[in-house]
Amino acid sequence: MKYPVYERFYTWQGEGVHLGRAAYFIRLYGCPQKCFWCDSAGTWHPEYRPPQVGLYSGQELAEFVQQESPEGAIVVITGGEPILFDLSELTNELHQLGRKVHLETSGIAPLRGNLDWITLSPKPFGMPPLKEVVKQTHEVKIIVHDLSDIDAGLKVLEGLPEEAVIWLHPEWSRAREKDMTVLNAITEAVKANPRLRAGYQMHKAYRADDLDPHSDKRQIPLGGDPQLGV
Repeated sequence: MKYPVYERFYTWQGEGVHLGRAAYFIRLYGCPQKCFWCDSAGTWHPEYRPPQVGLYSGQELAEFVQQESPEGAIVVITGGEPILFDLSELTNELHQLGRKVHLETSGIAPLRGNLDWITLSPKPFGMPPLKEVVKQTHEVKIIVHDLSDIDAGLKVLEGLPEEAVIWLHPEWSRAREKDMTVLNAITEAVKANPRLRAGYQMHKAYRADDLDPHSDKRQIPLGGDPQLGV
């Protein structure tokens, strides 16, 4: 099995339950959801394949992890949409190193691989998550760009375990708007439903990912190329 890797880098987890933990990120290439606000938009444009995308086996990626991060750092497999791939080989190699493996996904395909933590980020305007993935989820991250995204995200969570955490994350451009519309809506939603938690992308405030030479530091709008758009 060869995995298409858009980028890999060592930083810390900037979101969710594991906020602040040292983490090695493997970002796979390819996603059918095509979110117009995607902050890794270079991973999915149908007419633009970034030149740095390479194909690596699970063993090769595990070697990168071992060489480029210390023991104890978790490994986060993200994308793009990593659930499209059979992650069994990769997760087995990482577990042999003694690493915990986390997945970030929109849940649109069956899970394949031995995963220690599953973060589900449903996309209400795209394909909904499979119920079998929802039932195995440890935390949910609902991205709030429009106010309707909160209710739309909650509606696809039938079968979510009681202990799973549900985060409301402002989409990054909306998080910095002066009128606070989205942030205030998240605040009111959390106050109305204590199961919900307000989140934020703390790694962006720190610019933590930029410190690793392997990370992609370009601002890539609309799926990878400003000339192509969506």
